[in-house]
Amino acid sequence: MEHWFDLIMIPMQVFIFLFTIYYFIIGFCGMWRRKEDKILVPEKSFAVIVAAHNERAVIGQLLDNLHALEYPKELYDIFVIADNCSDDTAEIARQSGAIVCERFSETGKGKGFALEWMFEKLFKMDRQYDAIVVFDADNLVHPRFLLEMNNRLLKGDKVIQGYLDAKNPYDTWVSGTFAIAFWVIDHVWHLAKTNIGLSSVLGGTGMCITTDVLKRHGWGATCLTEDMEFTMKSLVEGIKTTWAHDAIVYDEKPLTFMQSWNQRKRWAQGQFDVAHRFIPKMLKAGIEQRDIRILDGCLHLIQPHFLLISTFFVILSYVQAVFQFPPFYTSIYRFMPSELMTFIMFGQYVLPVIILMKIHVKWKAWLYLLLYPVFIYSWIPIVFIGFLHRNEHEWSHTKHTRALSYDELMAKEKS
Repeated sequence: MEHWFDLIMIPMQVFIFLFTIYYFIIGFCGMWRRKEDKILVPEKSFAVIVAAHNERAVIGQLLDNLHALEYPKELYDIFVIADNCSDDTAEIARQSGAIVCERFSETGKGKGFALEWMFEKLFKMDRQYDAIVVFDADNLVHPRFLLEMNNRLLKGDKVIQGYLDAKNPYDTWVSGTFAIAFWVIDHVWHLAKTNIGLSSVLGGTGMCITTDVLKRHGWGATCLTEDMEFTMKSLVEGIKTTWAHDAIVYDEKPLTFMQSWNQRKRWAQGQFDVAHRFIPKMLKAGIEQRDIRILDGCLHLIQPHFLLISTFFVILSYVQAVFQFPPFYTSIYRFMPSELMTFIMFGQYVLPVIILMKIHVKWKAWLYLLLYPVFIYSWIPIVFIGFLHRNEHEWSHTKHTRALSYDELMAKEKS
């Protein structure tokens, strides 16, 4: 029995250790930024697409914001997909000067299907754009967003993700901890991987894709996490996602724990779905091409699996304690001493503190940091439920109500 127990626990512990070490090292690579000489001459043209489903409360503020971007007006057009709307989202968008395309479909519901439908319409238009930028209706956008994307495009990037900030980080403890999570990911994930040449991942909004890539490879991303699906699809084709740290989009975070729960459950379902469909072909492509970026993408996809394995490991640890089996880690103690593991676990809390200091958050964020572990550990049941429902593809809409103009947002930031 004890031998059987060790055969399970030791490989599991080695996997957890190596996975944790890998991302711990990557995380520290996001503590700085490389110097960059930017190209500030506007050249590229953009189709700016806003995906909207019953967003009358917030769509007007975003469109006013987009019309005021610091980029030549003749180089971008604003399109709104009014997707299965039952309110006056489309009318508000027209009055705000956007080109509105209304879509009604009983099948193929969700943002991924709406984007695929919109892209096909764009490809048939007389005017063709160099790149397509996608926002959610609840967003606000930094005035230099397109200028920053233009810089990345002129340097040869094809698939680009902008900095994911929060529109309402101080509304509730839920939106606050959600914002902290995004700030941390922006640095220890996106910026870190950019610094060392790995691929970032698309975040669903604030993303820019060249038209030639979409025409050549197609969108084809219609699952619950269409952004991750397209990231991995592109990566298999050798196209990495790059990170534009100064192209900032402000995203509305959930106000209640239940909203947060439902949104994250959808993300978990989608990631399991993408992982099971893409990991085999990505492993094959990564090994054949000897491309560490593709193999790193596989590691990104198995993060929910890692959380499940880690949780199972902890449960079995308690079983070991109850039945008083010999400690399963003794045979590899020299490989992963407890002091090193303690240092790694401590570092997981130090990195958020460093990042909050770097971005100069308000005092409220430091209070929310005390509740940050609640947000982190609530992922355990969410991921488990997401795994059980990984084959379900029903889209769940998150209602957005935080009506705020860009000027009001900046005033709040300064206050």
